[in-house]
Amino acid sequence: MAQLRHDYDKFTAQDTEIVVVGPETPAAFKEYWKMHHLPFVGLPNPSHTVLKMYGQEVNLFKLGRIPAQVLINKQGQVRFAHYGHSMSDIANNEEILKLLEEMNKESLVPVKA
Repeated sequence: MAQLRHDYDKFTAQDTEIVVVGPETPAAFKEYWKMHHLPFVGLPNPSHTVLKMYGQEVNLFKLGRIPAQVLINKQGQVRFAHYGHSMSDIANNEEILKLLEEMNKESLVPVKA
């Protein structure tokens, strides 16, 4: 999450909202967000319902939830998903920002009826 915080201004410049979903309790999320001064939304999901909807893997041999990154456009469509193979396997910000730029260009193209 530190990389997201580092480039938060670049994400907001792309008209993007970052939402981090995790299996922790609301109290744990609140404490973590406060301690790390995170500027984006944190959604505690201890029941795992949201995480399951997006196919995030659980692997007890790799310390629990494996990272998943999902880009959803303004129409609510999943446009990109990266499912990590380890806790450190996440797409870098440059890659995500480039994808967001492409998504934003697509949203400017008029849709034919």
